[in-house]
Amino acid sequence: MAGTGKAHLRDSPAPILRVENLVIEYSSGRSDPVQAVSNISLELHDGETLAIIGESGCGKSTLGKGILKLVDVTSGSVVFNGVDINTLDKEALRQVRPNFQMIFQDSISSLDPHLTVGRIVRQPLDIWNRGEESERDAKVDELLVSVGLEPKRVKNRKPHEFSGGQCQRISIARALTLEPKVLICDEPVSSLDVSIQAQILNILQEMKVRYGLSLIFISHDLAVVRAISTRILVMYLGKVCEIADPDTLCDSPRHHYTHALVSSVPVPDPTVHRHSAILQGEPPSPTNPPSGCRFRTRCAAATELCATEEPQLRETTPGNYVACHHPRD
Repeated sequence: MAGTGKAHLRDSPAPILRVENLVIEYSSGRSDPVQAVSNISLELHDGETLAIIGESGCGKSTLGKGILKLVDVTSGSVVFNGVDINTLDKEALRQVRPNFQMIFQDSISSLDPHLTVGRIVRQPLDIWNRGEESERDAKVDELLVSVGLEPKRVKNRKPHEFSGGQCQRISIARALTLEPKVLICDEPVSSLDVSIQAQILNILQEMKVRYGLSLIFISHDLAVVRAISTRILVMYLGKVCEIADPDTLCDSPRHHYTHALVSSVPVPDPTVHRHSAILQGEPPSPTNPPSGCRFRTRCAAATELCATEEPQLRETTPGNYVACHHPRD
């Protein structure tokens, strides 16, 4: 059940990114703010892919944007290579920013429609004055080739001339221009056909190895994140429910919400009959979340304890954590 805590944070080896007690609230025009992210802690290690999953509105995209400071953070720390970027002034933050990049969900609208593809991919190099003219041109060509696009055919065309999958390839090339250390992917394949999804996922995996990236992969599709992630963090209404390795989380989820997510994934075998766990009711309002466990209003295992005490993340098996008073066996 949706809870809090830092028992899952690992100090060794030192993480490249560590988020502690992050809180992001939005003004709703009323007295109570929208509690989009509530006291979340996580860490990302070098070469790791941390997947963040949950239903729409749980705060996962806001969490990704908060890590990059694309939205205002109410409280908490985001430590990159030992430096809390939330404490940096404007210029110091600008100097750190090239280490982080984001791939957005809407691949077409995330590209400037007035610029050619060559200009879009080259723009970060121009802004940061990286390399000579010939080196920048060569870098653009290299990136386009690496994502499966032919430079001579695409560099002088504009985004509206391409499909969603091609635009997402362009977005990946642009994101890698400054050779970042951390790449945050916000539902990068959710709007694409299944065959195109596989191509984009393969490209991300190849780029991760080629450029030494660490990924935060935000999605609502458990089947996708199981295939690419090192660890999976499950969110519900701004809180962390469960953190585990992909096989453990998908094969034996301990949290009742995670179990509902796992049981909803279709099985490509007509002879297999899976019983789906049906959640009752609607998600509570993020402006007035339930006391104690935020999932208790939709959980069949909820008791009085769940209403009075917020569950803390605790280790159930080595490396796997759940925030629930009554976890599944």
